[in-house]
Amino acid sequence: MPKPGPRNLITDVAGLRVGHATDEAAASGVTTLLCPTAWRAGVDVRGGGPGVRETEALQPENLVGRADAIVLSGGSVFGLGAADGVCAALSARGVGLSLKPGAPAIPIVPGAVLHDLGNGGDKAWGVEPPYRRLGMASLEAADEDFALGPVGAGRGAMAGLLKGGIGSASIDLGHGLMVGALAAVNGVGSTMTPGGEAFWAWPFEIDGEFGGMRPSGPIDASDPAPDEARLAALGRLEAGANTTLAVVAVSADLTTAECKRLAMMAQDGLSRAMRPAHTPFDGDVVFALAAGAAPLGEGNDRAVRIARLGSAAADCLARSIARGVWEAR
Repeated sequence: MPKPGPRNLITDVAGLRVGHATDEAAASGVTTLLCPTAWRAGVDVRGGGPGVRETEALQPENLVGRADAIVLSGGSVFGLGAADGVCAALSARGVGLSLKPGAPAIPIVPGAVLHDLGNGGDKAWGVEPPYRRLGMASLEAADEDFALGPVGAGRGAMAGLLKGGIGSASIDLGHGLMVGALAAVNGVGSTMTPGGEAFWAWPFEIDGEFGGMRPSGPIDASDPAPDEARLAALGRLEAGANTTLAVVAVSADLTTAECKRLAMMAQDGLSRAMRPAHTPFDGDVVFALAAGAAPLGEGNDRAVRIARLGSAAADCLARSIARGVWEAR
């Protein structure tokens, strides 16, 4: 039976590194995922209020289709500056496309932001938001091991009416195929079943990774948004005021188009772990990265293996979302 990798983190996909930078005064932060080389990448956006950068560079009809890093940030539109800091720091290291001798390297650094401006903290930063600085700091902190819960991009996050945060999980499918996911959980939907007995993602839990909570009886799922009035009172039912950001990664040799398919399948993990998901008020974004180390073969066998990777990525993302909320508690 498949089991998580040794860390049960997205960094079980060999080569990937993750770093956080948290501004406690602002109650916000940045999380950066660093690829050792420009990995094939794709993206799928399902939320109605996304805030993104460089996502078009990852569309399969365009030229690049690779990423040197992925940056997730709090701060809404101000957080888009975090990727500027990561881009500048990587270029200074000589990382990125080299189009002309003597010209600066051009890193490909897609990013996405979540809205945490109303969740406390000092946001009176005037003309100098902290996110460029936090982006550079998160890059410097990138490592195989990293914290979960209210850190980095998850510092100011909320999951429905609960504290949100960073979650991550992995699964080893054997034959060199590792799948991992990371989520910054800030969705308007609830991660808990009615009454708060268990996570919606409980059927996918492995080894009590998010508390081992189980429903005591049948679950009443007839109300699609039972906390709607309370969320409205908290100002959470506003376009772009929420968002779950996610990255899934695999060890396989996917193309850019196949990464797009992986990201699309992984979006099911949001629906498994949160109700409702992909609302007009969320900016749900899933990036997909492929390390390229494990060949998948050709023809129909390749398609079958990609389907299995996508299913595993969705499960890992569901587990990551529940784990992020559990660790934030």
